[in-house]
Amino acid sequence: MWLPDKPYNDLPALPPATDVETPAVLKACITASRRLAALHASADLIPNRHILTNTLPLMEAQASSEIENIVTTADELFRYAAVENTDTLSPALKEAFGYRAAMRHGIDLLQRRQLCTNTAVEICRILRHTDAGIRSTPGCCLRSQTTGEVVYTPPDGEAAIREKLANWEQYVNGQTETDPLIRLAVGHYQFEAIHPFSDGNGRTGRILNILFLVQENLLSTPVLCLSRAIIRDKAAYYSRLNAVTAHGEWEPFILYMVNAVGETAAWTHRRITLIRHLLDETAAFMRGRLGGTYSRELADLLFMWPYCRISNLVDAGIARRQTAASYLDALADAGVLDTVRQGKAKLFMNKRLLPLLLTESETWKPFQ
Repeated sequence: MWLPDKPYNDLPALPPATDVETPAVLKACITASRRLAALHASADLIPNRHILTNTLPLMEAQASSEIENIVTTADELFRYAAVENTDTLSPALKEAFGYRAAMRHGIDLLQRRQLCTNTAVEICRILRHTDAGIRSTPGCCLRSQTTGEVVYTPPDGEAAIREKLANWEQYVNGQTETDPLIRLAVGHYQFEAIHPFSDGNGRTGRILNILFLVQENLLSTPVLCLSRAIIRDKAAYYSRLNAVTAHGEWEPFILYMVNAVGETAAWTHRRITLIRHLLDETAAFMRGRLGGTYSRELADLLFMWPYCRISNLVDAGIARRQTAASYLDALADAGVLDTVRQGKAKLFMNKRLLPLLLTESETWKPFQ
């Protein structure tokens, strides 16, 4: 029997005892899968994948961190995206960039193995900047942020936690007759209910969601901003998550997660389409106004780094420092970029791209 203030060592193993493939859930899966396929196709139309992987995962990092009340902005992340030494950054920025690093590491791990407990441990260690592993000491509980009362106490004991994680692994990787989006939702609940770490469980679980979609070939790259949907309706997310624990109400939670995937896929697909059109328009303007010196490689770089630095051009092998500076200054004079000061550094802002990333805008000021 589940009680909020008692370790939930009786957390049922997967698969759920109830039917999770209800007509409503299967209908939602069809819609979400179609939208994921469109997103997959749109991402493939941009030859330089770094244009997407340098920007959209940072938006996911910002939203996922905000769910845990680690507050920064996507604009800040883009400004500091090229900074190698993060020691000088605010704690919130460090945490968000840690999320990006953990996501990248997870993608690398998928080349060698399926999702597993060790993958979750490695991701959480990067997020927390620690070498801690599975919880081994008792006393972990989750409290209401408003009342302070205990709302959930996860399973206790490292052996029990590892046993439940082994079952979680087996379900998400082996239950292949179940729609992958249902497995994502069920597996996400189970991971959060196991709560295997003393901290960082939510962010780890959300990274695992994206990695699962890549593993199942529903995404080619980790560009889905799924946390964006959760942060917009955080109360509903936690309410439905808790309803599974307290009342065994699987369908509302699965529908919430599947619909969130579908809605976010549609939004991300639209953003990528707009980015591709703006990139083509920017490249054409650069060729016409600024001559052949300004290659498509340079145009791509302005979309990889919404706040571009001279060092970005140098590191990409486009030009030496003095020439790179003259390129960026010319682009600023032509109205493609705006110059921004960040301490002693001079940044060049892609002023048409940023509104597509930071707002719901779907238009940009025409090139003159």
